Amino acid sequence: MKKTLLLLCLASTAVFAQKKDFDEKELMSGKTPKNFTQPLPIIQRWLDDERVLVTQKLSPEAEAKSMVLEVSSGKMTEASEEILRPKAKPVKTIISKNNNLFLKSGDTETQLTNDPAEEKNAMFSPDSSYIAYTKENNLYSYDFKAKKEIKLTTDGTKTTLNGYATWVYWEEIFGRPTRFRAFWWSPDSKKIAYMRFDESKTMMFPLYSSEGQHGFIEETRYPKSGDPNPEAKVGFVSPAGGKTTWAAFNEKDEQYFGWPKWLPDGSGLMLQWINRGNDNLKLYNVSPKDGSKKELYNETQKSWIGIDEADERLTIMDGGKEMMIISDKTGWKQLYLYDINGKFINNITEGKYTVKNVEGIDQKNRVVYFYARGIESTARFDLYKVGFDGKGLKRLTFGAYNNRNINASPNLKYFITTYSNINTPTSMAIVDNEGKIVRELGSIKGAEMDNYNLAKTELLRVKSDDGIYDLPMTITYPQNMVAGKKYPVLVSIYGGPDAGTVYDQWTWSARQQWYAKEGIIQVALDHRASGHFGKEGVAYMHRNLGYWEMKDYKTLVKSLIDKGIADPTKICITGFSYGGYMSCYALTYGSDVFTHGMAGGSVVDWSLYDSAYTERYMDTPAENPEGYKSANVLTHTSKLKGVLQIVHGTMDDNVHMQNSIQLISKLQDEKKNFEFMLYPNGRHGWGGNKGVHFDNLKTQFIYKHLLEKPIPEGLLK
Repeated sequence: MKKTLLLLCLASTAVFAQKKDFDEKELMSGKTPKNFTQPLPIIQRWLDDERVLVTQKLSPEAEAKSMVLEVSSGKMTEASEEILRPKAKPVKTIISKNNNLFLKSGDTETQLTNDPAEEKNAMFSPDSSYIAYTKENNLYSYDFKAKKEIKLTTDGTKTTLNGYATWVYWEEIFGRPTRFRAFWWSPDSKKIAYMRFDESKTMMFPLYSSEGQHGFIEETRYPKSGDPNPEAKVGFVSPAGGKTTWAAFNEKDEQYFGWPKWLPDGSGLMLQWINRGNDNLKLYNVSPKDGSKKELYNETQKSWIGIDEADERLTIMDGGKEMMIISDKTGWKQLYLYDINGKFINNITEGKYTVKNVEGIDQKNRVVYFYARGIESTARFDLYKVGFDGKGLKRLTFGAYNNRNINASPNLKYFITTYSNINTPTSMAIVDNEGKIVRELGSIKGAEMDNYNLAKTELLRVKSDDGIYDLPMTITYPQNMVAGKKYPVLVSIYGGPDAGTVYDQWTWSARQQWYAKEGIIQVALDHRASGHFGKEGVAYMHRNLGYWEMKDYKTLVKSLIDKGIADPTKICITGFSYGGYMSCYALTYGSDVFTHGMAGGSVVDWSLYDSAYTERYMDTPAENPEGYKSANVLTHTSKLKGVLQIVHGTMDDNVHMQNSIQLISKLQDEKKNFEFMLYPNGRHGWGGNKGVHFDNLKTQFIYKHLLEKPIPEGLLK
């Protein structure tokens, strides 16, 4: 008996001994240990429904190669030159050199324009007979056959923009990837739809640069909440020139237009309109011939409707005979089928879950493939299919995993998914359109991963104070926790509406592992309005930014304190942008729980942020004075009793440094201590050496205030 027990002890000791700690120098440098992970295949493109071109290492030591995977057989062959560089007509592209446009075809470059002004957003017509672009706030075309530039508008000025978006449309409605483009070719190449903006009544905001001997001022037309917005109207013009036909809207109305879509035959422009109150959305079919409009869809909500979601909201199907609309009007984002004239046909999906986006449409078999969360878990996304008639809902992804980066084959026969959960390293697989796992493509898990002592990470749920929601939280525990000991807590958040960060997915970083070794509890928190609970949950934020986020954050952190593992004197929150706002709000309004905060690029007063974003959630300051007052960090500065670090870029064109300056002034007037760092000429985020400095700044804060010990040599970059 004693001999058996001894052997068991030796065996268990051997198993334990196989686990090893990470090398401290590697962790400090941010390096991933050798063979801890391995690269997943990189999907280049589908060649057809049975073959996919990937970049892959065939062994850890081998160089990555371009390979062709035959899905059905699993056979992998090296890609031929013909596949990598298919013989075809030389691809024509437009390039810009010294503010002039050139047509590049193969090795040949032909200059198209020759003047000092910069051309922007050059875009081929669908038939490649023209390009369109903007220059000095006018819209132009270039006719390749006639070899001439054509000026399509003539009234462009510093405040009149044709085909070029105003700042607030670019930032909050069209999106930064559009690069300010506000024109759209018709499918038949006969018309260009464009937006004309009048910014003359929009307030100018100055950004000061300290460069050089005298510095300079950069001015942007930036409407703050409640300010006059730029006036917008929509027009149609021939690329050959001529008079613009204006859509039948009153540009003086308080309104926004969403990203439009042409009907496939070019007979109409599907245009989404919303009132400035953001609670009444209409879809119109606008005629390019005479500008007349026909209302197809009308939706109202008590909270708001996101005009920034216009592109994903509408899908035109069956050659322009039907359309699919995504709406969260029931409290959950779902799919609805209409004919092209706006007649409702049926719900495609229905339930208390969120459709994120459509991955593919099989028109022949009338099946929609979509990506959604909340059917299996609010912390996981899955791929589903359903008939146009709403019947036959089926999950195609598998297991208790969060799926991302869905990549469909051309005819929707196969789907590549990248999947993981909190305890399972990221893997990649192919499923077919019936949900069968056809092929596993690899895992990020390297040969040495199981030999390391990884910090334990869990996904937990905590009941909200009102008992309505199970709030999600990921927590990475300190290594070698001692029973009864209380540890400092580092809370990383963003916090904006429908912008959660807690998912059931695998993550690892050297810094995360390092702080676990140092004895810090690291958590990510999501509140009820983060997206886990649909628009039903997000709508709590209407006219009330700050309140529910902080209430739920406090509930989550208190659960750690109540467990006896969190040191209530060292609860640190950190975030940037909206996360910076939440960090400032936590150290003031939420100072009964939060003791330390690192806030970057923070809004502190919502009347200082732009109209389109802020009014969507808060209405105007005149309409909601109490909501603005309650959400204002400056209202609660007297409650600051912890340590707050404030960081801002001096030329932040999104969240102006004005926010941090006003907060600093108020704190000084109240004789409150704080830490402050500015980044000269920094925008809304910064890289390079200033980015390294910022990382070091946060590390120094953590060691000084949470760990209360010197920073190990070599940890700072």
